[in-house]
Amino acid sequence: MSLNSDLQKEVSILQANKKGVKAKFERFAEAVTRAVGTPVAFFVALLVVVVWGITGPIFRWSDTWQLVINTGTTIVTFLMVFLIQQSQNKDSLALQLKLNELIACEERASNRLIDVEDLSQEELDVLKKFYVKLAVLAKEGDDLHTSHSVDDATDVNHAKHSYHEKRRQERLERKKQHEQTNGSSKQLNP
Repeated sequence: MSLNSDLQKEVSILQANKKGVKAKFERFAEAVTRAVGTPVAFFVALLVVVVWGITGPIFRWSDTWQLVINTGTTIVTFLMVFLIQQSQNKDSLALQLKLNELIACEERASNRLIDVEDLSQEELDVLKKFYVKLAVLAKEGDDLHTSHSVDDATDVNHAKHSYHEKRRQERLERKKQHEQTNGSSKQLNP
């Protein structure tokens, strides 16, 4: 059985089971994360703090009055950490998958970068040094459109620079021909 058909079966099973606790929690976390990231949510929280502050003299700045805001904010913060982390995990995975697709479809990109998020910090530091070298090469090339592969950075840099230089020359040649054509037609029709 092929890997693709196995994946399709798993997706079908997951879609059929969208009523489970995990799926409900995911939908709840998405909704709450979206809701608390709005200006309305901010102003509601601000209003709660302002009302709490205004009621201070009424309760004579008591320990209970202070405990109410401390307990409330602690509970909300504690629960929000888990909801936001769940949403961030999902967003991060979706972004990684999109980037993996881009790497997989680009013929000159190294497929070794597809699972780069699984590398150790030390391995990532080594890879970063490589990309710093690529950035230096790109600056030397003075070309914003140049990108590189892990396997053949220098060759790809030269190939892309040559390609863009050739395209620039072709544009200049077309412009020159266009100007000559327009100039000769103006001479014929004074």
